[in-house]
Amino acid sequence: MDMNKTLKRLAVFTGVTLTTMHVFNRLSTYIATADNLLEEDEYAFYEWKYGKIAYKKKGSGSPLLLIHNFNVFSSSHEWDRIIDCFSETNTVYSIDLLGCGCSDRPILTYTNFLYVQLLTDFIKDVIGEKTDVIVSRDSSSFVLMTCANDETLIDRIIMINPQNLVSLAKVPSKQSKLLKSILYMPVIGTFIYNMKTRKDIINERFTTAYFYNQNKVNEKDVLACFESSHRNKSHSKYVYACQKLGYTNANISFCLSKLKNKITIIIGNDNPENTLAANQYQNQIPEIEIVGIDHTKMLPHIEKSEEFIETVKNILN
Repeated sequence: MDMNKTLKRLAVFTGVTLTTMHVFNRLSTYIATADNLLEEDEYAFYEWKYGKIAYKKKGSGSPLLLIHNFNVFSSSHEWDRIIDCFSETNTVYSIDLLGCGCSDRPILTYTNFLYVQLLTDFIKDVIGEKTDVIVSRDSSSFVLMTCANDETLIDRIIMINPQNLVSLAKVPSKQSKLLKSILYMPVIGTFIYNMKTRKDIINERFTTAYFYNQNKVNEKDVLACFESSHRNKSHSKYVYACQKLGYTNANISFCLSKLKNKITIIIGNDNPENTLAANQYQNQIPEIEIVGIDHTKMLPHIEKSEEFIETVKNILN
């Protein structure tokens, strides 16, 4: 009898807990997306084999592809301060990677090569010619691997604070498959994800890691990141799980020697790790040029957009 009571209490507790998590999940999505800052009407959509890919196209001239940082907070909103300027001289494409922004979020395992396939197909099918690329941080490896796989797609490359090669080479551990299964669960996994992507966490990243001058942090940028991470019922959790557990990593050192592209790395000078990472790439390819922007950290193209634009113009002209 005591065992039956215990089981009933456990069942009630479990039911209440799951219900509370479900309500929290729904509320998180509603709050994050209520402002609709990432308006789908502003985007065109590429019907890719794994889902719809949102992108913007502006201007005319030689093509320039802008690729945002790879994490669930990021989207093509990252380029809002500079896209109009570059569209005066170029046909500018800014893409939302699969699982981010206004693009689809299918339930699958996200890998480095998946994004290499995406960039390859997007350049061939949408841009239709060899393009210059500006890429932010963790998406840099996708671009370099795309170049190594097909040298006809990308011309000049500008990387902003690329991920260091050591952390990029780390592979999933034995526990990764179990943890991935938990994060993919409908209620519990979504609850864990929502707890890890709260607005206050995003705001803290901006003020401590992303920006040198926290007074320059724009509330709209924080809200856009918050919305991006919770669109489509927080299905970006699949990207989050794969990135955190190393499924999107790749040892790209072997392919760097194959590259013939002109490569420039722009770093935020006020984070020493940016310099160390950039030097790793330059050690592999001595021809790589490193350009620093003072009083910036992870997002020099947002924190000092005018200086960033002038720097890029000097590189591309």
